Amino acid sequence: MESFAVDWLNLIFRWAHLIAGVGWIGTSFYFIGLDLSLRKREGLDKDVFGSSWQVHGGGFYNVEKYLVAPKKLPDDLVWFKWEAYLTWVTGFALLVVQYYYNASSYLIDPSVMVLEPWQAIAISVASLVGGWLIYDGICRSPLGKNTAVLALCVFILIVGASWLFSQVFSGRGALIHVGAFVGTMMAVNVFGIIIPNQKKVAAALMRGEEPDAKYGKIGKQRSVHNNYLTLPVLLMMVSNHYPMLTGHPHSWLLVALIIVIGGSARHLLNRHEAGDVFKQYAWTLPVAALGLLAAIILTAPQTRNYGSDKVTDTAVLEVLQTHCASCHAVTPTSEVFDEAPQDIHLETIEDLTRYLDRVKAQAVDSDAMPLGNETGMTDAERTTLGAWIAQQ
Repeated sequence: MESFAVDWLNLIFRWAHLIAGVGWIGTSFYFIGLDLSLRKREGLDKDVFGSSWQVHGGGFYNVEKYLVAPKKLPDDLVWFKWEAYLTWVTGFALLVVQYYYNASSYLIDPSVMVLEPWQAIAISVASLVGGWLIYDGICRSPLGKNTAVLALCVFILIVGASWLFSQVFSGRGALIHVGAFVGTMMAVNVFGIIIPNQKKVAAALMRGEEPDAKYGKIGKQRSVHNNYLTLPVLLMMVSNHYPMLTGHPHSWLLVALIIVIGGSARHLLNRHEAGDVFKQYAWTLPVAALGLLAAIILTAPQTRNYGSDKVTDTAVLEVLQTHCASCHAVTPTSEVFDEAPQDIHLETIEDLTRYLDRVKAQAVDSDAMPLGNETGMTDAERTTLGAWIAQQ
């Protein structure tokens, strides 16, 4: 019954996280695209930076942007903030339900580092807080005044965090924490920088003062960061569905490639929306393609030498019963599951034959299964399982 309740919490938070995330990402993409489509036109107010004519849903829209703000603000001013706040809140709630509650299975891998659940959770929370403080410090430092240098520093920060996570958590736990690490930076950018700066501008106007333009510039900088990090963080959030990523011995290197691929793709879309000449940003295509090719090569299954000895059904059944059947059974004995995950049963030779490719990907080509390697599956046992599959 407890597992049933946790499953429903997981589903509710995951659904809410998707809904809020779609809203946040949608507004991020829209406003960056809007900002890049602004043009100087005749007849605009002197305080207007530019305007954009758009068509959607059968209607025409004319949107104007003030670099600081108009002299008067309406009472029904719309603030875009709750999408970001709720994305982070629901995401952290999902992290608690999925990874903290089942830390021994999803977050901890004894072969990586032996940890108590409370220690793993403490490291997780500290890394999210510490990541934001370091990132914010870099942005506020002299390094933050140079866009290229700042981008490189943020890249190094994220890749460095990825390597550290891979030295502490399970493969699943490491990559989901890269997503949470970056997502926290993005959400606090909205909560701690962008919205407060906008409020300072609005408050100055209400007092009849001239707002300081620096607040708008700082907010724009963080907004652009969020925009370029969106595509990489989305992939991190779904990484636990792909053992070729989570089970890779150098997952931090894959993170670096994902940032390059996602950042290049985002830059291409941004510059296209800005109306730039294609040759000015054409370099993004080969860069993204080379990054993708490198990731594919890195994750390609390695050829194993299974030897010439025939593995018997009895031997492979022993591996199944020891390492798989506690979860993947008609009646699981694991405390984590009331029902077999994805309704996959691995109790008989017929069961294994049905899921050969999936078992090979999860337990032979990677160590994604068993979860957190709680049962202590050895390389020799993975080789036995792989040899039996190769014989079929």
